[in-house]
Amino acid sequence: MAQEDVFKKLVSHCKEYGFVFPSSDIYDGLGAVYDYGQMGVELKNNIKKYWWDSMVLLHENIVGIDSAIFMHPTIWKASGHVDAFNDPLIDNKDSKKRYRADVLIEDQLAKYDDKINKEVAKAAKRFGEAFDEAQFRSTNGRVLEHQAKRDALHERFAKALNDNNLEELRQIIVDEEIACPISGTKNWTEVRQFNLMFSTEMGSTADGSMKIYLRPETAQGIFVNYLNVKTGRMKVPFGIAQIGKAFRNEIVARQFIFRMREFEQMEMQFFVRPGSELEYFKKWKEIRLKWHKALGFGDDHYRFHDHDKLAHYANAATDIEFLMPFGFKEVEGIHSRTNFDLSQHEKFSGKSIKYFDPELNESYTPYVIETSIGVDRMFLSIMSAAYCEEQLENGESRVVLKLPAALAPVKLAVMPLVKKDGLPEKAREIIDNLKFHFHCQYDEKDSIGKRYRRQDAIGTPYCVTVDHQTLEDNCVTLRNRDTMEQERVAISELNNIIADRVSITSLLKTIQ
Repeated sequence: MAQEDVFKKLVSHCKEYGFVFPSSDIYDGLGAVYDYGQMGVELKNNIKKYWWDSMVLLHENIVGIDSAIFMHPTIWKASGHVDAFNDPLIDNKDSKKRYRADVLIEDQLAKYDDKINKEVAKAAKRFGEAFDEAQFRSTNGRVLEHQAKRDALHERFAKALNDNNLEELRQIIVDEEIACPISGTKNWTEVRQFNLMFSTEMGSTADGSMKIYLRPETAQGIFVNYLNVKTGRMKVPFGIAQIGKAFRNEIVARQFIFRMREFEQMEMQFFVRPGSELEYFKKWKEIRLKWHKALGFGDDHYRFHDHDKLAHYANAATDIEFLMPFGFKEVEGIHSRTNFDLSQHEKFSGKSIKYFDPELNESYTPYVIETSIGVDRMFLSIMSAAYCEEQLENGESRVVLKLPAALAPVKLAVMPLVKKDGLPEKAREIIDNLKFHFHCQYDEKDSIGKRYRRQDAIGTPYCVTVDHQTLEDNCVTLRNRDTMEQERVAISELNNIIADRVSITSLLKTIQ
């Protein structure tokens, strides 16, 4: 099945089973704004808890804050967002659709990658175990031709980005004969910059109102509170973590919840001595990649992508990319932000926010390593990797979400075999004992097979069936979602067995 079709099925599945659906759906929705349903909010909260605990529980020198969405407008002038928070946009004159010029070129680079990978895949199938991929990539004529074109395009693209050369970006689109996906034509406008911040006004009267912005990132809330946290006896190096909403007026919002206008970020700013920032940049790259890989989707689903163009505040930057149904895409950014933000806020506020280092007996403005991950993109990456359609040995099929057990919305479903003979009461008794420890669901409608399928579809890792034998021996049948294997266990052991397998604590121990 084509990846595009898989993605369409995933989007449909998210809506049908209460994970994600368009906001204001009864009014035909609102572009690039989504709501999380009863299953989605549980999964999202579990993702946030996994991240939060990995930061503030596993690191003694990281604390959390929760800053306001509304902030003084001068903050965004100091940070550079008022003058430089832009996307390069281009319109197709025939379809009237607007695109990000850099994304069009990145998609073209991905097409060269796909051509190379197809040649490699064909050769691997032809030669079998004797296939030497490295040698093939370095000697095959077609691969070398595609690689040369890709390298030339990449070099030209990177230079245009770093030079902020909008005319060159358009010329690349023309030279590469990139067509509009809607009209199929290459009739493009000039490229122009568009600021992404939402603005509004604060104040009760026109004369007394102040123009303010919905924050486009949560990081600045950490920087302007740096002094307040520092007074809590924090010593460099230390970090400040935050989870919160951010807002960007994305003109080219697409690919479901991958790019939205209202989204949630999990960010941690780590303050270090000047000169040590690149060492910590490397360290946090390793820590963050380990966090992702612990979910068990396979190491081949992740890769680092160094930035072709560094932001005005950075001296190093990389993305952790995940293999989505539409290719490798960024889920987390790791940046060495230098001392730009703190220096700017010191300059614009007129207040000293230097750190006095008692070991060095000197004051300085700390450098910062940032890890920034989009909750919604993380959600999408997990759902994409977990969604699975399986053909079973009995000829039937099932849709199953193979979610990491610690993140699954429902950990355990309890089902009486029939709705009589005291079985429902026994099932309720089991739930009443376990609901204090993890999220349980009671289900008595339809055949046991249909109930299993419903739980598979929402990613419930374990199901318990209460039968007539249970009333005699106080044992139940425990079913594993992924293997569909069943085992007979004592009710008294259920909490210990399941809690160990589904707890975020167990997941955290794998990355400690």
